[in-house]
This record gives sequence, C-alpha cells and structure tokens, in this order.
Amino acid sequence: MERSRIAVAGASGLIGTALVRSLTADGHEVRRLVRHAPRTKDEVRWDPERQTIDAAGLAGCTAVVNLAGAGVGSRRWTDAYKRTIRDSRVLGTATLAEAVASMDKPPRVFVNGSAMGYYGETGDRTVDEDSPAGDGFLPSVCVEWEEAAGAAQEAGVRTVFVRTGLVVASGGGAWGKLFPLFKAGLGGRMGDGSQYWSFIALRDEVAAIRHLIDTDGLSGPFNLTAPQPLTNREITAAMGRVLHRPTLFTVPAPALKLVLGEMSGDVLGSARVLPKRLLESGFTFAFPEIDDAIRAAQA
Repeated sequence: MERSRIAVAGASGLIGTALVRSLTADGHEVRRLVRHAPRTKDEVRWDPERQTIDAAGLAGCTAVVNLAGAGVGSRRWTDAYKRTIRDSRVLGTATLAEAVASMDKPPRVFVNGSAMGYYGETGDRTVDEDSPAGDGFLPSVCVEWEEAAGAAQEAGVRTVFVRTGLVVASGGGAWGKLFPLFKAGLGGRMGDGSQYWSFIALRDEVAAIRHLIDTDGLSGPFNLTAPQPLTNREITAAMGRVLHRPTLFTVPAPALKLVLGEMSGDVLGSARVLPKRLLESGFTFAFPEIDDAIRAAQA
C-alpha cells in the first residue's frame, strides 16, 4: 500500500491503538477522531452523540476506519448502558457515513466496525457472512450499526463491515480480563464449556483490516475470526497449556447469570463463526491456532 492519509475513530481502543501503531510504523499519516479540542494537527474533533464532526479534517483521506463504540463487557447491562452501547455505535457510524457522503472527494473506502454478535446464539451450527442475523440485543445492535452506514454506500463509497470475534490480546478487551486470572492459576471454563468462542489474534485483526482497506473490490460484511472456532473448554485448556498453569476452576452458569445479568448470555452463548469471505479474498492468518494466538498476545 502506498503511503496515504487514513482517519481512525476509536483510535484509543484496543484494536484502534494497534491499527494506528501499524499504520504509522509503515509511514502512513493517521488522523485520529477525538472528542476534545484538537491538540495536534493529526486530531479531528467529533461528537457522535450530537452527530457533529469537523468534516474538513477528513479531507485527503483515502480511507476512514470507524472502530468507536462503548465496551460491551465494560459494565452490567442496565437499560441505560444498553442505550449507550447502541447509540455509541449507531450514531457514530451515521455521523461518519454522512460526512463521507458529503465530501467533494470522498475516501476510497469506509471500514466500519461490527461484531460476530450479529449472528446471536449459534449452538453447534456454523455461520458465515451469508447467514442471517440472530435474535436478541446484540444482533439488533449489529444490524442497526451496519445499516447506519447507508449514506456512504449510497454515495458510492466502498463500504466494509468488520464483524470481529473475541480478540486475543493481553492489553484489553474480554481476553485482557482473562489473562491475569489464568496467570494466577485461577482460570477455568465458564459454564459447561461447550459454547463456541470465535477468536482472532490482535495482530491478525489489524492485518485483516489493512487487507480490507488495501484490496479494491472488497465490500460488505467480513467475519474477522480465526478459521477454526473452538469451545470454551478447548480454549481453557489452551490457556493453561501455554501459560503453564492449572485450569481447575469452573464458573457455574448460575453464578455468571447472577453477577453479569443479561450479559451472561453473551459469555455462555455459542458463536461458531467462520471467516468465509475473508479467506476467499486471499487473506492469510498468521496465528490461526489458539496456542499461537495466545503466545502472540504475550509477546
């Protein structure tokens, strides 16, 4: 990819931080969307809740990447926080899509966040990008999230949705909360451990996003998950194996439901998601196996 200017919303999050680091290391100019008054020339102010943005700051960008959104696992799902989860994604996406559509010279591609939560509970059934949305809170959020990019699509901007799985990283996200427990020898399966977790190494996540930015002709949804989803029981064993710690503890399903409330369905639910379109596009995973993904997160 030739050196270019790329705007990133959610640049301070787990994936955004890694993406910005990767892009700048290769000489690209990154414009970070921020909510405060810009302090440097690489910052662009926006307010997704009020749906305002300094669109002039996007001028000259060949790509806009939107990874912004309140953490799904950051706190208990009260009605108020569920609104925050939805609004932070839907309003932010609509704001950026409309800004992109209004530009005299729009970017070549708009990459918008989404999640494997689009498919809901899958049980043992595998799903790919051709599968319909599931039922429940997270699938409904993901559907609205993707639909909010309509203005960019209607303006003819190549639009990509990255339906991200559980990112294997020690620095944040759901996995970041697991590493300390497993390192302390307190890790174990959740519920009966039969639920599928579709994972992806952070470095593969970043590489996949860059692949989708760089490859003309790719648009629509792409599952960003490793090729072989594993059960929570299998992942628990891998964590113990790589970290050289016992995994004797089990968190019973009733306890998870008591502590997490509605969010426990996301932890105990099964998501057996395959990256069909990503593989067909020619992308090669560097860390397709869980053991390697865990080691990469520790490097």
